[in-house]
Amino acid sequence: MNHNLRWLTFLLLASLAGSVPRLRGVEATELDVPYVPTPQAVVDRMLELAGVAPGDFLIDLGSGDGRIPITAARRHGVRGLGVDLDPVRVREARELARLAGVEDRVEFRQQDLFDTRIADATVVTMYLLPVVNLKLRPRLLYELKPGTRVVSHAFRLGDWLPDHSESLEDSDLFLWIVPAKVDGRWRVTARQPFVLELEQAFQVVRGTAIIDGRSQPLEEVTLRGAQLSFVLEGRRYQGRVDGFVIESEPGEGRVAEWRAVRN
Repeated sequence: MNHNLRWLTFLLLASLAGSVPRLRGVEATELDVPYVPTPQAVVDRMLELAGVAPGDFLIDLGSGDGRIPITAARRHGVRGLGVDLDPVRVREARELARLAGVEDRVEFRQQDLFDTRIADATVVTMYLLPVVNLKLRPRLLYELKPGTRVVSHAFRLGDWLPDHSESLEDSDLFLWIVPAKVDGRWRVTARQPFVLELEQAFQVVRGTAIIDGRSQPLEEVTLRGAQLSFVLEGRRYQGRVDGFVIESEPGEGRVAEWRAVRN
């Protein structure tokens, strides 16, 4: 769907949703993002894109009536947290979780999403506005663990290109996998030692290897979460990034033993 048309549609739906009566005695709350419910089919596909499974901890930012964490808990057995500024929606989500029998696996808080700790999440879902996405992006990149899946309904994260995108029922869906931090200089211990010099823009990485004083470009460089892979002089290297160290992941057709340490 055209971006401007999607924006106008979002605002129209938000204005309609805003006409729903609030619970008696609850003060109106100024919201950063108006409430527009995500269709259930889109919810299901968002969870499929994230590959949610038992053991995951999902945080839904701007959770509305709680349908994403509730569906994740009921159908996939995951734990979930939903945060929303609107006390009406939080109360509604808690009641729906109780009715679905998952109140022991999901929690809903009336809370500003920018005050929410997200570091423990393995999956983050959201249906926010572009300006909010951009404000949130640094936290997603630097607080979430590499490999954490981020799924957004409708809106992108600026020039951080998604790892996957698709459309469903006139809704655009985007998946990002939080990349490890690999830019810089790495000293590689292998049968033939060398130095890696990597440049990174989100999950896009390029670089060179310095072998015996000569520079050799890396080929087929990919970074998916914490997994880094590249080809050097026809040989495939694959490893897992853990802070300042990359440990090899042996496999068929790969260099068996190598290790890199950031300088």
